[in-house]
Amino acid sequence: MSVENVEGDCLGWAARDASGTLSPYRFSRRDLQAEDVSIRITHCGVCYADVIWTRNILKNSHYPVVPGHEIVGVVTASGPGVAHFKIGDVVGVGAYVNSCRNCEYCFAEKENKCVKGATYTFNGHDIDGTVTKGGYSTYIVVHQRYCFKIPDGYPPELAAPLLCAGITVYSPIIHHKMNQPGKSLGVIGLGGLGHMAVKYGKAFGLRVVVFSTSKSKKEEALDILGADEFVLSSDENHMQSLSNSLDFIIDTSSGLHPFDPYMSLLRTEGILVLVGAPEEVRLSPLSLIHGSKSISGSGVGGTKEIKEMLEFSAANKIYPKIEIIPITYVNEALERLIKRDVKYRFVIDIENSLS
Repeated sequence: MSVENVEGDCLGWAARDASGTLSPYRFSRRDLQAEDVSIRITHCGVCYADVIWTRNILKNSHYPVVPGHEIVGVVTASGPGVAHFKIGDVVGVGAYVNSCRNCEYCFAEKENKCVKGATYTFNGHDIDGTVTKGGYSTYIVVHQRYCFKIPDGYPPELAAPLLCAGITVYSPIIHHKMNQPGKSLGVIGLGGLGHMAVKYGKAFGLRVVVFSTSKSKKEEALDILGADEFVLSSDENHMQSLSNSLDFIIDTSSGLHPFDPYMSLLRTEGILVLVGAPEEVRLSPLSLIHGSKSISGSGVGGTKEIKEMLEFSAANKIYPKIEIIPITYVNEALERLIKRDVKYRFVIDIENSLS
């Protein structure tokens, strides 16, 4: 398979058009700045965001697109102003690589909410004016602020999904103060995000109920992940039996689905948080008014939360369930991801398959 732009020193896999088909692509990274680290990438998780931007679903893709924002690797060089990392450190990079650093949210280490918009790890605009390119590549240059030490002993291939899937469900639990033993958590969908929500919920001492459209997920939810209850969402009697019983629901589903049945499961002042992105959200206003319930949204967390999440995951031995693949399998993996044919996260072995 031919490689374009042989002048560049970084080898990646890129999509050239809305077909989303990826193939080898050589390009140059920006120069190392004073507070930057250069990271030799060893592993990169596969997220649905990789489908969205390689296939131009949001009509804002800047081709060629090198996806990947669940990155783990080893520091190989650092600028003179780098204080937090040394060569040889195993580190991670998540969904963004820059922010304004001068707004109330950046000051609070909630850079993902930067008022000027955080710079995405791929398909964003870098400080040198180029389009950012992600982790389906041999190395990356990142400001130290947006780089995270992977706890000693935590397997790097398992750490990769924490940088997006993990923090995406950890963050709303912390934000809404639901990390309190005895609280009850509902999880809609049991994919890459959903299975992590179950793991964090149990680690926080919550009663966890999994909702799925697939009966085949029951054994995995209860026996492997340790959920307290499994509900087939089409079982109206089972759904009704849980009315007013949940403090919090994390909705990971991006497919169209009704919301009123789930709002009825919340206790008074309960909260449903969207971390998936269905095309629309439709519900009766009475679902909110009765019981003063709320529906909210949440994305990835800020740098402070990411650091805390990594330490919490290591301390509690929370490990994503993954399928390791070579970069040459990535097009098939993206097709399988669309069909939800993965338990529960693909991770690309960059180190041993991209050279």
